[in-house]
Amino acid sequence: MFAIIESVREIIYDIRGLLQSLGQTLRVWDVVDILIIAFIIYRILTLMRKTNASSVIKGIILLLVIAWLSNFLNMYVITYLLNQIMQMGLLVIIVLFQPELRKLFEQVGSSRFNLIFRKRVRLENAEAILQSVISAAKAMAKTKTGAIIVFEREVGLNDYAVTGVSIDANISSALIQNIFAYNSPLHDGALLIRDGRILAAACMLPMSNNINIGRELGMRHRAGVGISERSDAVTVIVSEQTGAISVAVDGMLKRHLPEDTFEKLLRNEFMPRSKRRRAKK
Repeated sequence: MFAIIESVREIIYDIRGLLQSLGQTLRVWDVVDILIIAFIIYRILTLMRKTNASSVIKGIILLLVIAWLSNFLNMYVITYLLNQIMQMGLLVIIVLFQPELRKLFEQVGSSRFNLIFRKRVRLENAEAILQSVISAAKAMAKTKTGAIIVFEREVGLNDYAVTGVSIDANISSALIQNIFAYNSPLHDGALLIRDGRILAAACMLPMSNNINIGRELGMRHRAGVGISERSDAVTVIVSEQTGAISVAVDGMLKRHLPEDTFEKLLRNEFMPRSKRRRAKK
């Protein structure tokens, strides 16, 4: 028993000595360096979790294991081939992860590091904007009017806005319903919202290649997921077949949302609780 206590005491002394030596040699910039690397790794892992990149990573790890085994077992042909592949590793990674890298650089290079509507819209206006969209979505769900509404956030959507019809109008439930009304010239395509205003309508969006999206879902839902994969946009989708309301965020599609859940989800995305309380005062 005494020997165990002595061993634990020695371990504690060793750890204390290590921490003291680190404290003497560790600089502020070393901490900053570590935090930056940790943030980059975190962002990469987050992107992989939200896309199909995780399966590619598993394949790369498997290749590394095979390369190690082939080298250990002196399997010269396999080792040679895998070494040739690994020499092109950086190029292969860029090709495989092109969509994820594009999204990462778009977010890093964005000049708008704001929470909602570039923070130029006052809180009370934000509440009115969200209420107009919620009201329009509910009304279109009852009449089974297909619609797709995209909220632009930090990542700009100019490339998609130019494919539609420029509007630049104040948001209202009636206007949104008229845009998506059956046989309306702007019915097909997406409506983009920026800075609390309707930027454009009838916009073309990129389609998602996610194989996990149900086959019963049409082009509207795939476009909603696609734009949320390539940006930080929040997309509201109303099904023309069922009238169900769905929301796409970060490549994830939340389907068949009850009205109260839909409202809560939108407000949580754009107005944290503290801001909602301030808006109500």
